[in-house]
Amino acid sequence: MGLTGLFLIGFLVIHVGLNACIFADLPFLNPSDNGEMFNRAAHFMGSTIVTRILELVLFAGFILHIIQGYQLEIQNRKRRGTAYSVGLGNRGSKWYSRSMGLLGTLIFLFLIVHISAFWVPSRITHDLAPVAYGNGVEMHNLYLRMFEVFQSPLIVLLYLVACASLCFHLLHGFQSAFRTMGVHNKKYLTMLKSLGYGFAVVVSVLFALMPIAMHFQWIKPD
Repeated sequence: MGLTGLFLIGFLVIHVGLNACIFADLPFLNPSDNGEMFNRAAHFMGSTIVTRILELVLFAGFILHIIQGYQLEIQNRKRRGTAYSVGLGNRGSKWYSRSMGLLGTLIFLFLIVHISAFWVPSRITHDLAPVAYGNGVEMHNLYLRMFEVFQSPLIVLLYLVACASLCFHLLHGFQSAFRTMGVHNKKYLTMLKSLGYGFAVVVSVLFALMPIAMHFQWIKPD
């Protein structure tokens, strides 16, 4: 569980960095970008054999992490048996550490929507609008696709709920993964906890800003 968690944390770093390329179109950066940086980065990730193989590894990592998560949730419930007469609440553990199963389920449901909205039309059906830049290489206009998808208030709301779920999931999961791998030194755990809090907030806020920026047309296709 710890290993797959750390692997998926690494994926989040790459994914949020690539998706953040949409902000190159902001007026104070490069208002004429029109999604070029993002489309080029997305095309690179989808057109090289190494990244396509890693994509399969990523799916395997997600599936394994989800299965392990549900197994762990079932084991914990079986061990508990009966509830405490007086609940400790946050004095015993944070609510999000006791709700990892629920948070993980919300993220899983979001992934289904996210994959059907972006990955399937990009990798399977190939029915996205094409675009070409200076080198003449034709690629999918995923920037336009993002803009179209995020015009729906319900989709934006779903993404914001998913980003909040991801944030709380990471608040516990980040430092828990390192504990599982054997880090028990108090000094290092304190550092990892602070790093995990920062990582959870920054990554989740960046992901949340993407649908918000598209929906309110702070950035949009020309």
